[in-house]
Amino acid sequence: MTTNFIRSRIVPCALFYTALLLGWQVLVVLRIGPSYIFPSPLNVALSLAEGFRDRSFWFGILVSFRRLLTGFSLAIAVGGVLGALLLKSRTFEKTAGSLILGLQTLPSICWFPLALVWFGLSEGSIIFVVVMGSVFSFTMTIHAGLKNIPPIYVNIGRNMGVRGPALLWDVFIPAALPSLLLGLRQSWAFAWRSLLAGELLFNSQGLGFLLNMGRELNDINRVVAVMLVIMAIGVFIDKLVFGRMELAVRTRYGLKPS
Repeated sequence: MTTNFIRSRIVPCALFYTALLLGWQVLVVLRIGPSYIFPSPLNVALSLAEGFRDRSFWFGILVSFRRLLTGFSLAIAVGGVLGALLLKSRTFEKTAGSLILGLQTLPSICWFPLALVWFGLSEGSIIFVVVMGSVFSFTMTIHAGLKNIPPIYVNIGRNMGVRGPALLWDVFIPAALPSLLLGLRQSWAFAWRSLLAGELLFNSQGLGFLLNMGRELNDINRVVAVMLVIMAIGVFIDKLVFGRMELAVRTRYGLKPS
């Protein structure tokens, strides 16, 4: 099994990224642009190593993750309540449902001027942008997931004597689990993007701040290095956290792992 995994996953990825690096280096050798515009893989790697050596990248990751976890937790709590209200109350769905749908379409950066007015140049502004950038996506996913549960599941639960909160925990949530997982995954992506957008706009530490500093110092190597860190974190969280959750859900439902 290990050999098959290496052949099917590791080898293709290694070949792809090796070819990508070689193609990048070929473009550098062809001098399609000056080094301060188009960096070489080696210089980016050195900048990446320097950022971890002087701990600026580690500090930026910790600051960003603290904000992300705070904002994302608030978004999940508020989004869960709003999604349940949309399902429970037809009046709330008919009135506030269209507003929530409209707010979901707003890019997260649109919330930043309002955040500055309300919270000023502070930590609260960034967390507010993270919450507003992800809460409505989770709300709509929660609502859709719970609403699309086959009625037969609910009827069977009630026939077996399940009532009240037990109906929610034993029937609704397990039946809507795939949709809930999708909502968590999508909301996390929105929260991550919202966080970096907020950090880019003023000196606030974090990865967005490091990215902006690289731009201000005209250090393209640092800019690309920070971008690679951001991408790596995104892939790491998606595979380690949400990938494992998806595998557990698919296994529970008897679906073939992808």
